Amino acid sequence: MKEWKGKGRLFVVAVDGPAASGKGTLARRLAERFGLAVLDTGSLYRATARLVLDENGDPADPVTAEAAAKHVDLRLLDDPRLRADSVARAASVVAAIPEVRRELLGAQRNFAAHPPAPARGAVLDGRDIGTVVCPQADVKLFITAKIEARAARRVKELREQGAPAIYENVLQDLNERDARDSGRGAAPLKAADDAHVIDTTMLDADEVFERVCRLVARALEEKEWQQ
Repeated sequence: MKEWKGKGRLFVVAVDGPAASGKGTLARRLAERFGLAVLDTGSLYRATARLVLDENGDPADPVTAEAAAKHVDLRLLDDPRLRADSVARAASVVAAIPEVRRELLGAQRNFAAHPPAPARGAVLDGRDIGTVVCPQADVKLFITAKIEARAARRVKELREQGAPAIYENVLQDLNERDARDSGRGAAPLKAADDAHVIDTTMLDADEVFERVCRLVARALEEKEWQQ
C-alpha cells in the first residue's frame, strides 16, 4: 500500500475512451495493482437509465432522466441488469442530457476526493474524467481502438456471457454511441490535451496494462510516494 507524503491530495488516475475500448478492464487492474479504489462512472448513467426504463419512461426526456439521476447511489451499481445492451443504449441517451451530467458530477468528484478505505487514491473510468470530472488528475489516459476491433471484442464478450450477438448489429450500435458521445454539447467524448492516448487496436490487454503501469509508476515516483 502506498502512502502519500504530505501533499494533501489523493492520487487520481483518469481513464477515458469510447465504448468497448477496454478502459473498464484496465481501470480495475490498475486499481488492484496500485491499491486504489475504482469507479466505473458509466455505471452511474446506466443506473439512471435503468431507473427510467423501470418506470417505462423516455430516456431522452430531460425531466424524467434528471429525476432518476437524483436517486442514483453507488449501491445500485452492482445490479447485473445494468450490463444489458438495452440499458447501455439508454445510458448513452441520458448521458447526453446536461442536467443529468450535472446531477452525477458531484458523486464522481466525491469518490475521487474521498475513496473508500483503505484506498489512498482512485481510478475513474468514463468519457469525460480527464476533461471535466477530474481535470487535475495525476495521470490521464485516453484508451481507444478502431471501431471494427471494438465491435469484435464486444461480440466476443457477449457470446462468452451466453448472449446472442451479431457483429453487424454491434458495429452499428457502437457507431451510434460514438456519434452521441462525441457530438453531445455537454462534456463530449474527447482526449484531454495532456492525456496519454493509447490505441489498443493491435495490443492485447496485458500489453496495454504493462505500458500504463509504467506511466502510473513514474507519476507516483515523481510525486514522491513511498511504499
